[in-house]
Amino acid sequence: MTTDSSAASEPDGPPRTAIFAAVVLAVAAIGGILAIAALRQAPPPVTVAAVPAPQAGSPACRSLAAALPQRLGDYGRVAVAAPVPDGAAAWRAEPDEQPVVLRCGVDRPADFVAGKPIQIVDRVQWFQTTAAPQPAGDTGTTTWCTVDRTVYVALTLPPGPGPAPIQQLSEVIEQTLAAAPIEPAR
Repeated sequence: MTTDSSAASEPDGPPRTAIFAAVVLAVAAIGGILAIAALRQAPPPVTVAAVPAPQAGSPACRSLAAALPQRLGDYGRVAVAAPVPDGAAAWRAEPDEQPVVLRCGVDRPADFVAGKPIQIVDRVQWFQTTAAPQPAGDTGTTTWCTVDRTVYVALTLPPGPGPAPIQQLSEVIEQTLAAAPIEPAR
């Protein structure tokens, strides 16, 4: 029996440096995927204060809730923290920024009286109220309330969102909620 001395000197399998490089590359790829997944986690839920909303469970508010968009300009829809007030929805641009908050089925604003100005956006009449509760740590939010629909819808906007949120929501409200005569307090 003769043995081939050249076969005994050849290594079995790929070189060790190739194996080491493949392991390092695989670990780096997995780390990158985990880092991306961590950055893309859902934003934290928004806390929405409960306010009287006697019509929040109405068919009109359920219809509006089903039609709400996932995006309002730069604002993406986010979860509302438990306990979730009926008729509430929220959108946020960045995790640390104030959200856009919608509440359907609220009471008529106490300061909506005859002679107060209203704004019309895409055939929806809005009243800027000062009677709405503002979020904790409020730094200049404004609250608008629809006054010409079968239910009142309040929209609280952070400073500087531009017109996109109210314009987009006006379109949805105009399509989903029936118009009604305005009824300011006397």
